[in-house]
Amino acid sequence: MSGKSIRISRRLLVATALAAPVLQSRVARASGEVIVRTPGGVYDDIMRRHVYDPFTRETGITVRPVAATTAKLFAMFRANNVELDLIDTGNGQLITLERMGALAPIAYDSWRWSKPEDITPELRKRTQVANFVYCTVLAYNKETFANGHPNSWAEFWDAGRFPGPRMLADMAAGSPNLEFALLADSVPKNQIYPIDIDRALRSLSRIRPHIRRFWDTGALSAQMLSDREVVLGSIWNGRLQTLIDRNAPLAYTWNEHMIQVQALGIFKDAANVAGAQRLIDFMMQPHVQAGYAKELIYGPTNEKAFSLLSPEEIARMPGGERSRQTGFYQDVSWWEDNRDRVNRAWSRWVMR
Repeated sequence: MSGKSIRISRRLLVATALAAPVLQSRVARASGEVIVRTPGGVYDDIMRRHVYDPFTRETGITVRPVAATTAKLFAMFRANNVELDLIDTGNGQLITLERMGALAPIAYDSWRWSKPEDITPELRKRTQVANFVYCTVLAYNKETFANGHPNSWAEFWDAGRFPGPRMLADMAAGSPNLEFALLADSVPKNQIYPIDIDRALRSLSRIRPHIRRFWDTGALSAQMLSDREVVLGSIWNGRLQTLIDRNAPLAYTWNEHMIQVQALGIFKDAANVAGAQRLIDFMMQPHVQAGYAKELIYGPTNEKAFSLLSPEEIARMPGGERSRQTGFYQDVSWWEDNRDRVNRAWSRWVMR
């Protein structure tokens, strides 16, 4: 063997030795841990009680939740440096990731704990499956409106009949409330999409003098209602229900609420695709969904879970039969197709 060959062989041995711990670590994690992107905070505590710890006891696979922004998810895939297995996020972000070719198909045919046919059909997609639904509702202060409250977005827009400072969602919250602006402008629920952006902004211009602030986080919307900075506003139902359960003088109407979806997807290049598939299967079980939906105050997507909840619990959740009759699903495909266009129009409008 030549001296050059010996040097190359030595470099190869050193490189292999250095790479071995990384490869061994990846293989070990692939078999023993699932890393999940989650919203974080209290959400992780609830999911650990009802999903992660029971899953670990059942399978021996640990679950590690981590926080990651949408931008980070996109960057991971583009850089071919996927650090997560399962993605727990809004279904709009998953649509974008699917279009990028980042997601693996959901292995419905290998489910053994759950039955795919029990999942609400429109929430069961090729590369994502919804784990719960939440909604944006019209909230009001009961003391301010003791003699009658708005029961529609047209009445929310009627500041003469229902005076007081209001709030609506900002673009930074995910999407501004263009749907509610169209409902206030007499557009029927089944004709909201495709959204007429100019018409929605004209409608918003009429109520804008009464908008104290456009909120960009769920925490801010809850604080504004709690502090009575506003007496009317759009807000996610879970955030509002937490305040109501703490005896805040607040209430809401289910009429014309917008149903939104939290869903699960799997990076196709994840270290533990198989473990992530098993975790989804486990999470979709009726009794598991009933447990975390009850605490989150969001609606299960396994139809069999509703039978495990009391009528009082179901009354607090979106997604059931009554909810589908009085509300509407946000069209996230339209939003992902038009987000940049809305963002430009919103930025111009909000600066006027």
